[in-house]
Amino acid sequence: MELLTSAVCASFVEGRKHELQRLSDDTMYLPYATSLRMGRLGYQSDAQASLAVSYNNLESYAASLHEAMTVPYHAYEKLGVRAGDEYRQLGTSLLQIENEFYGTIRPKRVIRPGERPLHALRERGVEYVEVRLMDLDPFETVAINASTCRMLDVFLLHCLLRDSPPDTPEELAAIIRNKQRVAARGREPGLRLTCGDDEVSLADWGARVLEECEPIAVALDAARDTRAHGKAVESARARLADAALTPSARVLQTMARDYGNSYVRFVLAQSVRHRDAILQLPFPSDVEERFARLAKESVARQREIEAADTVPFEVYRQKYLDPARLRV
Repeated sequence: MELLTSAVCASFVEGRKHELQRLSDDTMYLPYATSLRMGRLGYQSDAQASLAVSYNNLESYAASLHEAMTVPYHAYEKLGVRAGDEYRQLGTSLLQIENEFYGTIRPKRVIRPGERPLHALRERGVEYVEVRLMDLDPFETVAINASTCRMLDVFLLHCLLRDSPPDTPEELAAIIRNKQRVAARGREPGLRLTCGDDEVSLADWGARVLEECEPIAVALDAARDTRAHGKAVESARARLADAALTPSARVLQTMARDYGNSYVRFVLAQSVRHRDAILQLPFPSDVEERFARLAKESVARQREIEAADTVPFEVYRQKYLDPARLRV
C-alpha cells in the first residue's frame, strides 16, 4: 500500500517532507496515495524510463523489446558483467532478459526448454496476457476477492472490444505520468490526468470507462444467469465516488482505529489473521500426500538436470543471450 517505513524510504522522505504525514514512529504516508508498489518506490526502474514499448501489434512490441535487449546501456556497460569470477549481471543491455521489462500488462507464451520468451512470441504468437498491476488486498485472506476478479474480467474485455488508435511515444509517456499520479495522489479530490491533448478529472474519466463497461457486465451476467458482474461494476462506481471505500483509505482507517496508527502492527495482525484462517481450512490427507510426492519428485528432477549439465555457465550465458535467439 502507500504506507512507507522510514528505514526504507529515508531518501524519498527527505525530498518530499512537505507532502508526507506521520502516523507514528514507524509510519509515514502520502495523504492521497493508493499504491506503493505502482509508485516511484515500487516495482519500477529509472533506467527503463526511456523505454517506450509499443503495443500496436505483436511486431512493434517485439521490436521494442528486441532493441532494449540488444543495444548496450551505458551505465550497465560501465558496471561490467564480471568482477573476477563474480558475476555482477548477465549482460550490458537495458533489458538483460525479457522478464525485466516492468510493464503493467505483458503478452506471454509458454516457452520450450532453453527458449527465449521473445522468440516464442514471435514464432507462435500470444497465448495469454499477464496482468501485473494488481496490489494484494490486505483485507482478503487470499490475494483479491471475487468481485475484483469479475471487474478485471469486464475491464479487460472492454479493452479488447474498444477501438484503440495506434499508440505514440508521447502517449506512452503520458500513461506513465498518469500511473504515477494515481499511485501517489489517486484519492486526491479533483485529481486530473492527461488524456490526449486535454486534462480530465480522474473521476470523470473513470465514470466514462465504467459506463462503457456496463453492457459487457450485462452480457456476462446474462450468459451465466447471475448479477455478479453488474454488482462488481457498481462496487467500482461506489469506490470512485467515495475514496474512503478504497483499500488504501481502509488501511489508514483501520490503523487509526485499531493499531495506534502503526503500520507495522497492522500488517502483523493481518498476516497472523490470514495465516490462522488458511491453517483452519481442511487439508485432506490424499492432497497432502500428493503434494509431498510432487515436491520429492521435483527435487529429484532438479538434481538430474544439474548433474547432466556439461556446458560451463559462461558459455551458456553467451549462447543464451545471443541476439539471434530472439528472432524466428
